[in-house]
Amino acid sequence: MAFSLHHDEHSSFDILGEGECLWLLEHSYLGRVGVAIGALPAIFPVNYAVHGGCIYFRTDKGTKLAAALREAAVAFQVDGFDNRYHHGWSVQAVGLAEEVPEPEATELLDVVAVEPWAPGPHGHLIRIRPEFLSGRRIGFPHSPPAGQPKVGP
Repeated sequence: MAFSLHHDEHSSFDILGEGECLWLLEHSYLGRVGVAIGALPAIFPVNYAVHGGCIYFRTDKGTKLAAALREAAVAFQVDGFDNRYHHGWSVQAVGLAEEVPEPEATELLDVVAVEPWAPGPHGHLIRIRPEFLSGRRIGFPHSPPAGQPKVGP
């Protein structure tokens, strides 16, 4: 099966600046955290919030918590897209994960509204301090062709 990517004179590919990447992170709520299990990558969806430039999510015992307890480097990714018009954006943050200790975790949860969708306990607050942010947007540079609305930031 061959893969082709259709581009026309109306489409664009843009690298996003750090400020726009942070804005997109701050205005989304579902992302994916990538951790290493031995030498293998694993990616998990999480509900999250951004506060003070850091990414926060809640979890229970398991792979994500284990990565945070060893202060592992993790990747975090969030995106938005429109399948019909083939445009969207993606932001990736890379940094160290750490468990937020008490009483700081309780204080932060009063400010940072992180409510997991998944059932069950989520008694550990994890913080990612991004050391690297990158983003891309594929879509229409100015105005979409007649009859096609502009979607996305």
